[in-house]
Order: sequence, then structure tokens, then C-alpha cells
Amino acid sequence: MGIFPMGEEDGSIAWFEASPRAIMPISSPEADINVSRSLKQVIKKNIFEIRIDTAFEQVLNFCAERESTWINDMIKSAYTDLYENGYAHSVEAWHNGELAGGLYGVAYRGAFFGESMFRKVNNASKVCVVELYRILQQNKYILFDIQMMTSHFEQFGAVEISKRKYLDLLERAMEKKCGFEY
Repeated sequence: MGIFPMGEEDGSIAWFEASPRAIMPISSPEADINVSRSLKQVIKKNIFEIRIDTAFEQVLNFCAERESTWINDMIKSAYTDLYENGYAHSVEAWHNGELAGGLYGVAYRGAFFGESMFRKVNNASKVCVVELYRILQQNKYILFDIQMMTSHFEQFGAVEISKRKYLDLLERAMEKKCGFEY
């Protein structure tokens, strides 16, 4: 339906719709992620060890540690349930044995719905975005939904699309079954 949950201060969940909708183009042959030269160097140096789904709850909790957050206890519980049932995933950057950054989201059929990210070390979350993009392309996902544009994702090549275009893309994604293999 194109709506997504956000936790409210009173502990409840409200549903939102972003129009225009921000996505990372992933399904067309010419789609690619923009990776800056400096980030390519960071990746090449293997500063971070990338892990998948090894610290989901830690990633979720670090994402919630902000002055203003939409990740309340009800959201944490819902996404933890999704993780335990194989739908939610975390991509984690580890540095010197510590969780340095990460992101999480939900993979369903041919779509990945990015939810939130954090960093404790510069470039840690960006390296996770690059790895997630690689995983989604490798598994032939159709939609990488980021909901709302951020300067962070704009650098990677995110675009805003109309509600109609988004719903068409979402429908195509729901017709396809993709695994989250890495």
C-alpha cells in the first residue's frame, strides 16, 4: 500500500506515506550506486569487517539512540519479531571487534525497505549501504525503498519518484520472490 510505520512519543505507532517517495534505483540494467573515491578507498583498505544479521538488536538499539527518534519500544518489538521470522535484516560494520555502524530493514518478496542506520565510526554506515546494495543487486531485487530523501542517500544516487511510479514499482516487486542471500 506504500505506507510505513513510525513510533510516536506516546508509545503508539502511526502510519505515514511519503510523496514523493525516495528509492535507490536498483532494478534497471544501468542502475548503480554512486560511491565516492574516498569511500572506495575505505572499502579497499578493509577497515571494517562486514557482517550480516549477527547483531540485529544492537543495530536497532543504536539506531534508536537519537535525541528525536521514531524507534520506540513497539517498533523495536515489531522489527525484532520480523527479524526472528527471517524478514528483517541488519548489515553491520565492525571495527576492532566493536560494532562501528550498521543499518536494518525488511526484505519482502522483491523489495527491501530500508528503515534506519547509525555510525559510531566515520564511513561505517556508508560501507553498509554499499554492501546492502550489492546484496540486493545480486539477488535481483526490484525495489530498494528508503522512504524519504536524505543527503546521505542522495550522494549514493537516490531519487524521488511519484506515488504512482512508486506503487507500480511496489506491485512489480510484490510479484517476485527474492532471497536475501549474501
